[in-house]
Amino acid sequence: MKLSTKELVQTALLLAICIASQYFKNLSVYITGPVVNAVIIIAVLGAGLWSGLLISLVAPVTAFFFTGSPIMAAIPLMFPVVMGGNMVLAVCVWYFQEKKDWRFKLPVGMVVGSLLKAAFMGLVAVLVLLPLFGENVASKLPKPEMLPKVLATAKVTFSLTQLITALMGSFLAFLIWLPLKKYLKNGG
Repeated sequence: MKLSTKELVQTALLLAICIASQYFKNLSVYITGPVVNAVIIIAVLGAGLWSGLLISLVAPVTAFFFTGSPIMAAIPLMFPVVMGGNMVLAVCVWYFQEKKDWRFKLPVGMVVGSLLKAAFMGLVAVLVLLPLFGENVASKLPKPEMLPKVLATAKVTFSLTQLITALMGSFLAFLIWLPLKKYLKNGG
């Protein structure tokens, strides 16, 4: 993994945008999620796959420090699941953009990446981690009787919500990438 100075600076700037957006996570995951997904996609397109993968790894950790999710605190294995989901999105966008010659390869890569991210996170988090370790969450809650509601919310958050925010982020990234690609191509 070798990033040029320009790619490193672009990655740092995109990571700063990602971290700044995480301050709004307590307002709505539908604000932060699309921004984080868009940043990952733009990092892949603008600075390369390694940049997108790096942000994919760092974003869940910084998000936890800002919002302190009881699910993530009680089930630390959720960190690699979120990182893996982000990486799936990054690799799909990169693969379709770099390895395919289709006319609509970028939007297809974004949609496929969003679907696979949600499927991966849903399968691992909802079908494996929450059933195995869900009871651990009760110790992190102010009222343990909230556990069934918290777990039900977590199941939606780590599956359907991931799909929605990844698709929203893909749309946002696509809109940003169209003019940004021209700027970067002209030496920006």
